[in-house]
Amino acid sequence: MRTSRVVLVVLGGGVQAAFGQQQPPVQDPQALAKQLANPVSSLVSVPFQLNWDQGVGPGEDERFTLNFQPVLPFTLNPKTNFIARIILPYLSQPSLGEGVGPASGFSDILFEGFFSPAQPKGWIWGIGPALSLPVPAEPVLGTGKWSIGPTAVALKQAGHWTYGALVNHLWSFAGDSDRGSVNQTFLQPFISLATPSGVTFALQSESTANWEAESGEEWTIPINFVLTKVVKLGHRPMQVGGGAGYYIESPTGGPEWKIRTVMTLLFPR
Repeated sequence: MRTSRVVLVVLGGGVQAAFGQQQPPVQDPQALAKQLANPVSSLVSVPFQLNWDQGVGPGEDERFTLNFQPVLPFTLNPKTNFIARIILPYLSQPSLGEGVGPASGFSDILFEGFFSPAQPKGWIWGIGPALSLPVPAEPVLGTGKWSIGPTAVALKQAGHWTYGALVNHLWSFAGDSDRGSVNQTFLQPFISLATPSGVTFALQSESTANWEAESGEEWTIPINFVLTKVVKLGHRPMQVGGGAGYYIESPTGGPEWKIRTVMTLLFPR
């Protein structure tokens, strides 16, 4: 008799869930590190990502962002999975201009859904819709618009290496009529190396292009380096780490550099 259960895995710092047959738990540090970089791995994980951006606003102050990114993949049939990824950011930011005070609270929630082959060969990929929900109580923390568009991810693992990219594009279709339209691209290329000891070296970007901005103000491009390690808390494996990023491009008042810490609780099935 086939037994179904929910399992979670990480995609780009997010969590995924899937239905599949039970298997012995994987405890090898390198195997766990590679599964954390693999969008279709059967690994339960709960990540928290904290970012401190420096040089924000006219006073060149600090902005704090806590990202929680659950991703839930489900087996639709023997050939296809559906991966639902939700990004929930909490911000605490300084004044961004004259007459605009500091603010803190939740920013827009992003939902991404990927249809992906259940048994990929070579490249692992997924494609589907993206939807942004305007939930902030403070207008400066979000767009005030409902937005929708396509999203896609492609990833390959070769030996100890994992490399690929995630992209989405959003257009606004409803929301506050007094707010500007959304026409925005997000691009996240990444490459990582997982060692036998469970250490992962990752280099990536989380670039955003706001096509409604004035000329020369469209792009925000950070280059991030993150070092993580699979460790044990008692008998429970987890991944911890941190890193830094430098913004090679940002609009006026945008950040100059960042510090990042990450903690991911792991639940191998």
